[in-house]
Amino acid sequence: MITAFRPNGEARALPAETDPAAGDILAGAVWVDLLEPTRADEALIERILSIDVPTRDELKDIEPSSRLYTDGNAAYMTASLMVKAESDLPHLTDIAFILTPERLLTVRYAEPRSFSLFRSAMHRIPGGCSSPTVMITRLLETVADRTAEILEIAVSRADTLSLEVFGDKRHLARRPPHYLEDRVMQVSALHRLVAKTRDSLTSLLRVLTFLHGLPALQADGESLELCRTVTRDVQSLSEHANFVAGNITFLLDASLGLINLEQNAIIKIFSIASVVLLPPTLIASIYGMNFEFMPELHFAYAYPLTLAAMVLSAVLPFFVFRWKGWL
Repeated sequence: MITAFRPNGEARALPAETDPAAGDILAGAVWVDLLEPTRADEALIERILSIDVPTRDELKDIEPSSRLYTDGNAAYMTASLMVKAESDLPHLTDIAFILTPERLLTVRYAEPRSFSLFRSAMHRIPGGCSSPTVMITRLLETVADRTAEILEIAVSRADTLSLEVFGDKRHLARRPPHYLEDRVMQVSALHRLVAKTRDSLTSLLRVLTFLHGLPALQADGESLELCRTVTRDVQSLSEHANFVAGNITFLLDASLGLINLEQNAIIKIFSIASVVLLPPTLIASIYGMNFEFMPELHFAYAYPLTLAAMVLSAVLPFFVFRWKGWL
């Protein structure tokens, strides 16, 4: 699907390749967005605009020379942006930004929310996006704002998990089975979200640094200042993401520590129970032996005295443990 945007935000879908109006639509567009383009779509853009369109496989290349480079008058930049950040499986998608003197092209195979937010807000930008440099800096600004929103979501989830893990002491004893294990899984998912966000911010910062050095941006004072502002925002978000990641790591370590404490408490109960029951077991074992000569067996009060000795041998260690503070 190919959509062409004019400076005022007006969007028009590109017709079929054989339609002669396709060239006229692209001629008046300042931004051309290719969403999951087919080979025919790529060939159409390459024929009309005389520009190379990267394929899906080329977008996955992680080499810096393949993600940030210039080819003639066109600058090619590939950034990894967050997709489905609010779902159970957030991930990154590679998006190509191709900046030419006439227009901005984007090639993507997913729908980051930042793009839909930018499309809906284009008509509210003062003065519109009259040039490709203004268009790409405004678009990257929206991407940075959306990334900040994702971090806010992560912070909110981390606060909720922290309350669930370190909640009111009165409720700690009534936790259902596998409660902390479930929290660990949630912390792991949250850690994945923040890790992906940090990777996205790193990729975005590289694109902004490369964009800042382009002659086309240096010649546009408005775009240059906005690019600097967005770069500072991304750097601040990166520092904040590192802080959030540290808190999540602490939350994960604390959850695992609480699980170990609960397991140790269970083992301690079994250990104390075995120690308490050991003396009565010893007494019962002695008088359970089948020797012919055992004088106590003929004593009239042997049975109640033996029971009393067994109870006393069990109760005394219990009170000793309580006195020591082990229970």
